Amino acid sequence: RNTPFHALIMNVAKSGYRVFSANSTPACTELSKKITERLGVELGKSVVYQESNRETRVEIKESVRGQTIFIIQTIPRDVNTAIMELLIMAYALKTSCAKNIIGVIPYFPYSKQCKMRKRGSIVCKLLASMLAKAGLTHIITMDLHQKEIQGFFTFPVDNLRASPFLVQYIQEEIPDYRNAIIVAKSPSAAKRAQSFAERLRLGLAVMHGEAQCSESDMADGRHSPPCVRNTFGHPGLELPLMMAKEKPPITVVGDVGGRIAIIVDDIIDDVEDFVATAEILKERGAYKIYVMATHGLLSADAPRLIEESAIDEVVVTNTVPHEVQKLQCPKIKTVDVSMILAEAIRRIHNGESMAYLFRNITVDD
Repeated sequence: RNTPFHALIMNVAKSGYRVFSANSTPACTELSKKITERLGVELGKSVVYQESNRETRVEIKESVRGQTIFIIQTIPRDVNTAIMELLIMAYALKTSCAKNIIGVIPYFPYSKQCKMRKRGSIVCKLLASMLAKAGLTHIITMDLHQKEIQGFFTFPVDNLRASPFLVQYIQEEIPDYRNAIIVAKSPSAAKRAQSFAERLRLGLAVMHGEAQCSESDMADGRHSPPCVRNTFGHPGLELPLMMAKEKPPITVVGDVGGRIAIIVDDIIDDVEDFVATAEILKERGAYKIYVMATHGLLSADAPRLIEESAIDEVVVTNTVPHEVQKLQCPKIKTVDVSMILAEAIRRIHNGESMAYLFRNITVDD
C-alpha cells in the first residue's frame, strides 16, 4: 500500500498547482489568460455563471485534492457579483480538499471603505473576514488604497506595486519627461507623488484648496452625540467645540509653468477631480497633462469627460478591465502588469522569497 511508487504519485499531486479564473464575463478573463501564458500553464477547468434568478453557480471540472490553487479575480463594474463568484469558488475548492487557496485580486474592491464614517462600517474589514471564512489562505493584490488594510486579514497579504511599470512608461513613452513635474491633486496624494518624483529626479507640486473634497476630511465625523449642548448631561461639564474646517482658495504649491504635468494617484474612478485639476494646471502654464493611476475604474461618464478635458493622456494598468472605456476615449492607455503577478504566483508556488518583487520599495511607498 505504501510503496515508493504510491508515495511518488502522492508527492506529484501535492506539489502541483492550478490557476483558475472566477469571472463569468469574458472581458475579465483577459488578465487570467495573460498570466497563465506567462506561467506556461493552462487555465483550470471550471464553469462560473449566473442562473436566471441571478444566483451565482460555480462548478469545478477537475480534481484539486491536495493542490495549491490560485484564483484570479479581476473586478468588473458589477463588483458584488464578482465578490460572490470569488467567495463561492473559494468555498467550492475548500470543500474539494484543495491544500492552499490563494486569491490573486489585483484591485481589491471596497478598499475605499476602510475608515469609519458617520455610523457606517468598515466594509473592507467585513470583506477580509468573508474571504477568510470562504477558505482563502493568502492574497496577492496590487496598490491597496491604504497599506494598513493588510492588517484586516488573518492570513498573509502580498501588496505588489505598479509604480515600477508606470515609472518605466514615463521614461520610455513621454518625450522630454525631464521637463516634467509630478503633481498630487490633494495633500493626501502627496506621499505617492513624492515617491514618483524622487525616483524620476523630478520636481513636485501639490494642489491644495477648496476644489478638493479629500476623503480624509470625512474620516471620522460621526457627530454623535449631536453638537448641541445637552442640558441632561453632567452638570458643569462643557466640552470645547471643534471649529469647522474652512478650506483656502485653490493653490498650487510648486511651479508648473512651461512644464509637463504628471498627476499620480492609485485609483481613477470619478474623474471630475482630475479634470478640475487639469484645468487649473493649464491655467498655471502646464503645456501637457498626463494622469497616471494603477486602477482605472473609469465609472459612469469618465471616458467622455476625459475626452473633453484638458488632459492629454490617462495611463492605467490592466488590474481592472477597461476595454469599453478605451473604445470611447482614445486618450486612455494601458500598461500590462501581468508579468509581476505571474512572477508572484511562481515564487509563492516554489517557496521562493518575494523580496525580489519589492526591491527599493520603502515603508512610505
